[in-house]
Formats: sequence, structure tokens, C-alpha cells
Amino acid sequence: MSDSRSLARCCMPTGGGPAAVSVTVPLTAAPSRVRDERGMVSLPGGEFLMGTDDAEGFAGDGEGPVRAVRLDPFRIDVCAVTNEQYAAFVADTGYRTDAERIGWSYVFAGFLPAALRRGAPRPERTPWWCGVRGAAWGRPEGPGSTREGRGDHPVVHVSWNDAAAYAAWAGKRLPTEAEWEYAARGGLEQRRYPWGDELDPDGGYRCNIWRGTFPAKNTAADGYRGTAPVDAFEPNGFGLYNTSGNVWEWCADWWTTNHGSARPLVNPQGPRGGSDKAMRGGSHLCHVSYCNRYRVAARTANSPDSSSGHAGFRCVAPV
Repeated sequence: MSDSRSLARCCMPTGGGPAAVSVTVPLTAAPSRVRDERGMVSLPGGEFLMGTDDAEGFAGDGEGPVRAVRLDPFRIDVCAVTNEQYAAFVADTGYRTDAERIGWSYVFAGFLPAALRRGAPRPERTPWWCGVRGAAWGRPEGPGSTREGRGDHPVVHVSWNDAAAYAAWAGKRLPTEAEWEYAARGGLEQRRYPWGDELDPDGGYRCNIWRGTFPAKNTAADGYRGTAPVDAFEPNGFGLYNTSGNVWEWCADWWTTNHGSARPLVNPQGPRGGSDKAMRGGSHLCHVSYCNRYRVAARTANSPDSSSGHAGFRCVAPV
């Protein structure tokens, strides 16, 4: 296992405006409109075991230790927020995302025509990402691209700030990491994936991840080279779709690897401040040889103004 795989930002290109500015949205934020709870499921909360000591995990990411966490009941979107849903928010508010204001976002090099790849700035540690002028949620691959035919795909090129703004408009909020992991597990205890411990049980595909040799060849054996519809594959035991793979999902918490020692932790919300926001779930670009963070306990982080073509979100609300 290479050292690079133990870093929190294993597959996260980082960059945004001149400074990482985060909008503060309290967990008890008043809704700015009547909440539409269609497409949400109520979860009972209670105590569960969060984190993992799995040998495939990354201790440096703060995946462990396994700890008892208690949550109040809450509601959560069964799917990630779609392009169609985000378009309704933009039409209603005139909101401009961080990528639109800054003027660029990160696109996976393999999705770009040669003219855009050539000369595009690339992060040293993750050179498969290209900083593309004009890339944004409505132009996922930059100038000349559209979201046509992807209305039911997860919105991408949204920063944490953009996700929090949508959630507030919808009368919801972003999930805490504890809420996200509890929901993603679907009622299974300490399993590696939302469906069990085997990635492809009985040879069937359960998630949209990189299939092949990363980053050179994706066979798309699971049916998708890029994002998949938000309701692709089978849901977990709570009825949630794609909590492994497809897109990384922003969480409310500031990033930390120090989870404290209280037992049980009750409705944990993470540290009061920081520089990066936590993300969960992995993406269609995750591969066992490099990232392997499509496991339910896996984590990464990025600055709240950063955006890319493999990061989205889902929302929660009180019962």
C-alpha cells in the first residue's frame, strides 16, 4: 500500500477562490421555503457502531476507532440531489455556484477532448484532473458540454457552499457524518459495503466505481464510465441509493481525525471549525488500487469552495 493512499485527499483535487470561505448553516436552520419531503425516508436513529478497524481501511483518515454513536430520528434523501432538482433551485434564486463565480472547475482528463486537455493545469498529486475554464454544474465537461440527458444524474461541480445553499433553500440541511454513515449502512452492522462484505456478490454489480486499470482504462463493466442516474443499482436496507460510488457526498462536519472518547457519542457534529469539510461515499472514479474509499466507513475531505466532476450531495431534515 503506497503512502499516497493513506492521505485524506487521495482523489480530491483541491482549489477554488483566493480563500476557502464557508457559509455557516446551523443544524437547526429555519427553512427558507416549504420543505418538500418527497423522496425522503424517515430513520429511527438510536445507537450504532460508527467507523471501522477493517484491514482495508485507512487509520490515517480517522476511519477508526469503532465507536458507539447515538442519533435522534431524522429524514434523509433516498437519492443524491439531481441536476433537475438543482436547476429548480437556480431558477428560483438566481444562485451562482463557486465554480461559476471563480470561472473554472476540475474535470477528469479522460472525459475531455484533446483541445481542452492540452495545456490545462493539473494538480501534481492527482494529474488525472484538469482545471477547465468554464466547467460548472451546467457544463460538466467544460465549454461545449451540457447536462442534456443527465437530468436524473447527481449534480456535480458543486462546492460545500453550493450544497449548503441548496439545502437551506429546500428547508433541509447537509447530513452530519454520523447521520450519513448510519443511513448508508442500511441497518447492517460493521459491514464493508451497504449490502455486505463482498464488493460484487454473485458476480453482480452494486455500485458505480472504476472498473479496469486506474487511471488509464475504465471498462465500464458496471454500465457507466461517468455518473449514473441517482437511482441506479439496488437500494440499501433503508431504501437509499448509491451510498457507495457514483459521487462523493458533502457532509456538514469540519474534517477531523480525532473523534473523542465519550461513550456513546450523542448526535456528534464534528469540530467547531477547520479548513476542510468531510465527504463520504466514494465516486465513479474510485478504484481498489488507489482510492478504495467506496466503503461505508471511508472518508475524505476538501475545502468548502472546491468543486469537481465527481462530488455531489444529499440532504437531511428533522422528523
